[in-house]
Amino acid sequence: MRIPDDDAPAIDWLLFGQSGVVTWRQAVSALSPGRVRHLVGSGRWRKVCHGILVNQTTPLTREQSAWVAVLAAGDGALLAGLAAARAGGLTGRWRREAFDVIIPAGRLVSARVRRLGPGLPAVVVHRTRHLPDEHRQRARPDRTSMARSVVDAAQWASTDDDAIGIVAAACQQGRVTATEIRRVLDGMPQARRRRVVMPALADIDGGAGALSEIDFVGLCRRFGLPRPDLQERRVDAAGRVRYLDAYWRGYRLHAEVDGAHHMDVRQWTADMRRQNDVWLAGDRILRFPAHLCRSRPGEVAATLRAALEAAGWRRSEDLGAAGGAVPAERGVGGQQGSRTPLVYAPRARQRRQ
Repeated sequence: MRIPDDDAPAIDWLLFGQSGVVTWRQAVSALSPGRVRHLVGSGRWRKVCHGILVNQTTPLTREQSAWVAVLAAGDGALLAGLAAARAGGLTGRWRREAFDVIIPAGRLVSARVRRLGPGLPAVVVHRTRHLPDEHRQRARPDRTSMARSVVDAAQWASTDDDAIGIVAAACQQGRVTATEIRRVLDGMPQARRRRVVMPALADIDGGAGALSEIDFVGLCRRFGLPRPDLQERRVDAAGRVRYLDAYWRGYRLHAEVDGAHHMDVRQWTADMRRQNDVWLAGDRILRFPAHLCRSRPGEVAATLRAALEAAGWRRSEDLGAAGGAVPAERGVGGQQGSRTPLVYAPRARQRRQ
């Protein structure tokens, strides 16, 4: 939207600040009720749901849909979870299209959110007793901080893998640090999936930058293998910097975990060049597709164990060390100070998630 002139009326600045989305109460506080009705009746504005208007007739953008979700939920509502993390710049594909909104515990949900119009995404309203000022972020619309957003997105994700993937992506993309996420979790001891996320944060601190690498480290722990160094920096023969997924320096063994993008011809060529450089340096190299690490971890572990033993490793060397530890059990706890979230879908009955 175009920035209003300095002497523009208050309604212009309000529309600019809220991406063209306003409540009926906001509109009639700046204009007369008759004027607002005329704007809607003439087609210059339209009603997107009960009590919420937009100054256009075209479909809503994602930012405008976020405004609808927050305004519909009522005073004190903040965009939260994956929706807030995406608004803060997180990219990636996860199975969640609804807009999560968080409100203080004990506050009633506005009747507006129960009357969403057709074509709007579902809104999921969560209540919480734990929302300190440092978890709030001024934005358009206001949202939870990136660290709190990532923690909540992990809590509300469909699967443990999605939860860890969101955390890993947020750290890998530089949107938040593992320390910041851990600080939020320290104040939420009953957060759902806390026992899943905390070990993942330790792996991220150790260099894991993707879900496949976190899974690989977990596999090594589970089968009593020594922990590899992650993202080992190398300079190839052409002077280019390369990073090895997993490397056991003492045994000169390198393992590469290949995701789907490695099937791309250009990526495949780069992988072969990197593999040749590893071999020329005198190291062994093993490669595994990411799906194999999840579907047949025992097979992957057996191959790694054979390669490590061929290089001189013995299990007794690592007993009691991190390499022989058993990973924390993946468990689920209750969300700190929350009730069952309320899901509001356009033209659908309210249901409990």
